[in-house]
Amino acid sequence: MELLTIGAFARAARLTPKALRLYDQVGLLVPAAVDPESGYRLYDPEQVPLARLIAQLRGIGMPLAQIHAVSGLAPAAAAEAVAAYWQQVSADTAARARLAAVLVDHLSEGGTTMSEATPTFAVRHAAGCVAGAARDSNEDAAYAGGRLLAVADGMRGPGGAAASAAAIDALRPLALADVAADDLLTGLAGAVTDAERTVRALATDEYQPVTTLTAVLFGGSHLAVVHVGDTRAYLLRGGELSLLTQDHTWVRAQVEQGHLDREQAAAHPQRAVLVRALGGGQQVEADLALRTALPGDRYLLCSDGLSAVVDRADLCATLSAATGPGQTVRALIGLAEAAGAPDNVACVVADVVAG
Repeated sequence: MELLTIGAFARAARLTPKALRLYDQVGLLVPAAVDPESGYRLYDPEQVPLARLIAQLRGIGMPLAQIHAVSGLAPAAAAEAVAAYWQQVSADTAARARLAAVLVDHLSEGGTTMSEATPTFAVRHAAGCVAGAARDSNEDAAYAGGRLLAVADGMRGPGGAAASAAAIDALRPLALADVAADDLLTGLAGAVTDAERTVRALATDEYQPVTTLTAVLFGGSHLAVVHVGDTRAYLLRGGELSLLTQDHTWVRAQVEQGHLDREQAAAHPQRAVLVRALGGGQQVEADLALRTALPGDRYLLCSDGLSAVVDRADLCATLSAATGPGQTVRALIGLAEAAGAPDNVACVVADVVAG
């Protein structure tokens, strides 16, 4: 069979000669022969299907290194690899879209940039995590630092504790970095994507661990909140307690659709069923929000082992007491234990003070 010149092959494969030279250089599509005198690249017509596949993969933005791996697979395996790649692209695009929406909301409220000269604050913090009275294992995890607060609640069963710990560990590098206000959302969103991959990597043939995650990242006078599942973040400001997150549960969805009222939801046997969690179902969609911190703010992050058994009035009263974060954490855990502590309890309390 007669070989094709690079120009003829480029037309047949719907690629440019420049692209073919690049693919040759990286070993992705090597010519069938090279003329020893002229140095012209010559291609076998049977290479056209591979060249067209490469062009299509480049068309969806796949990196060259990944194309190299996919092009060597059998069709069924290649299809799975392309589907996995596009799922990741879609998730990353959705995350960027959510970041853009948050930034639009922030700028629409009158801000021009988050990097303007603003006061900085210090964060005093404490964390606690106990198994509870009715559990012989603890799948909750909690972390508190000067820049990062986080709680996670792993699903009961094999791998639950590892999943919650892994999710928080994926965020820990943010606690060591001086993240600028402009980068809070981007940094936290990227860390949650890493956490999702880490949790999914814990899967076995028998079990896929899942975990919730709620975290706060401080930078200057701003903070970013990320949330997946039914762990919660609260803000006590001016004596009023506000819930900053919304539970990603089946019963909450039923309440929103009018199928259940709040009283029915609170007692429903499926009230703990999650519709979003790291490691569960499709690629996770995390809630992201940007807020301004003020001196005197007190934040509570907790698992449902606290929020499900201690009512909001008692939470507010305990958080409003003139006690430091450590004593407040112990008091909150005491409230859960007084209510029977049927689940693991994790909580973080943090106070914003003028720096």
